[in-house]
Amino acid sequence: MSERRVVITGLGPVTPIGIGTESFWAALLEGRSGIRQIETFDPSRFDSRIAGAVEDAKVADYVPKSYRKASKIMARDIVLAVIAAHQAATDAGLKTKCLIDRGEADGEPNIDSRRFGANIGAGLICADLHELAEALATAGVDGTFSMAKWGNEGMNTLTPLWLLKFLPNMLACHVTIVHQAYGPSNTITCGEASSHLAIGEAFRTIAGNTADVCICGGAESKLSPMALMRQSLGKRLSQRNDTPETAVRPFAADRDGSAVSEGGGLVILESLDHAKKRGARIYAELVGFGASNDAHSPGQPSQPHPEGRGVAVAMKKALRDAGLTPGDISLAAAAAAGLREHDLSEAKAFQTVFGERVSELPVMSIKGAVGNNGAGSGAIDFIAAILALYHRTIPSTINSQSPDPACGLRVVTNGPIDANIEAAISTSYALGGGQNAALVIRRYAE
Repeated sequence: MSERRVVITGLGPVTPIGIGTESFWAALLEGRSGIRQIETFDPSRFDSRIAGAVEDAKVADYVPKSYRKASKIMARDIVLAVIAAHQAATDAGLKTKCLIDRGEADGEPNIDSRRFGANIGAGLICADLHELAEALATAGVDGTFSMAKWGNEGMNTLTPLWLLKFLPNMLACHVTIVHQAYGPSNTITCGEASSHLAIGEAFRTIAGNTADVCICGGAESKLSPMALMRQSLGKRLSQRNDTPETAVRPFAADRDGSAVSEGGGLVILESLDHAKKRGARIYAELVGFGASNDAHSPGQPSQPHPEGRGVAVAMKKALRDAGLTPGDISLAAAAAAGLREHDLSEAKAFQTVFGERVSELPVMSIKGAVGNNGAGSGAIDFIAAILALYHRTIPSTINSQSPDPACGLRVVTNGPIDANIEAAISTSYALGGGQNAALVIRRYAE
């Protein structure tokens, strides 16, 4: 049996430069950055004190009134995913239970819940330090932590449902409950590669006729002391604290790291027949997916392969899956986060796959605008690539006006530029663990 064609009908970006497709795309075209001084907590003891924050992200504005009590057990990551789901479903013109209950859609659902799946990438959700501090304070004996006292007294200060705020699968849990998605569902936690892997799994689910529609992507908030410390210890952060808007510089010769951030995005994938039947607007067709693992150094698991071997393998697989050649690709949407070794490794992968043509292929990265959104990074990158293809316009890779010659790429820094994009490839990789993934999209045609 031949596989079904899969198209993209809805986009739900939730980012430091905008919530929803219109505001996000406008910010990219304007070259705006969402990286600012951290204000949600005191970062004075950290080397890096800048981050990307999503403003006006109130979950009550995106769920039915009857579901608002559930927000008490939603960590920030979950809130971002629920907002992204609302944006994606609305953008796709779906009539889900959530939108009908909120009065944003009329009539009956236009989707069979049993054929509606969800695949969402998530990170290691950071616990609320205020809640933990109170619990830990009751578990000390003469300034020393006591496991016995923690079990008898410390844990009793936490609410009974406390753990449900911090389980990675709760992003998909809340999204599927709110929108009544009763089809195949899964959660993927592979760092920055999570979104691409989740989208790839949803792609396979629809192509294989296990579902008609899937909501997929990822979300994460790294805007917390705990996440900031993790990234700081990994020496991944820029210390340009006085100029946060220009701190993150993908592929630039003077790049010195990324910035923690929060955000993500969910997209609606549908079988072509299902989308056409309901008269949906089609942004693009998803035609290829490839994944690989390249954890090559046991002593330094967070270091990328110097030649970008794993990313190159993922891209080759995705192109083969799509039935396309490197010469068919008009745009490369890179994961480049502004980390010296990782950017160079990814650039080497592009050189391997595209050969001499790499100097002509337009390359874009949006990390200068949004920073490192963890498990949500790939979805935001992917949405940017979809919009670039759909609007035939490539936005600037901001802060990268002096590209590193060692990367050897044609990074678009003088955008936005008009471009007749027929097919694009989007890449991702985890900053530790070795997971890599690539997605190929092309302009929809009958």
